[in-house]
Amino acid sequence: MVDEPALLTKAGYDRLVEELHTLKTVRRAEVAALIREAQELGPDQLDAQYEDAKNQQAFLEGRIAEIERTLENAAIIDEKAAQKSKTVQVGSNVTVKGQDGKSRKYQVVGPTEADPTQGRISHKSPVGRALIGKKRGETVKIQTPRGETEFTVTSVS
Repeated sequence: MVDEPALLTKAGYDRLVEELHTLKTVRRAEVAALIREAQELGPDQLDAQYEDAKNQQAFLEGRIAEIERTLENAAIIDEKAAQKSKTVQVGSNVTVKGQDGKSRKYQVVGPTEADPTQGRISHKSPVGRALIGKKRGETVKIQTPRGETEFTVTSVS
């Protein structure tokens, strides 16, 4: 099975590279030290601390493998081209006005970097899918858990 490309901004790619480096160089050593310390304790305290350290190790190795897979399949988003486009695409910054009159600004990114609290939405999310290909002045209807909502695109950059 061929993995789908992981769409990443250059900054997102760099963050993952840095996280991977930290996990491999710093966190692995810290978890190994926890395992050694747990093994040195007497049998009464060994079980819980050792089990916790082994769980941390398993989580750490899983995250390392996940990041490595993502980086292997990474496709860097051409943000400059997206920001010059008149239509919303992955990498675009888009401002929309909701039915409530409030403006919201989003950057459309790949699922790996999506963080709605930071204004980064996935192109695969309901809002992202609805906005892709739209131009300034167009209105989109989006089905959300709270019901249908409507947004008008006020700017694309």
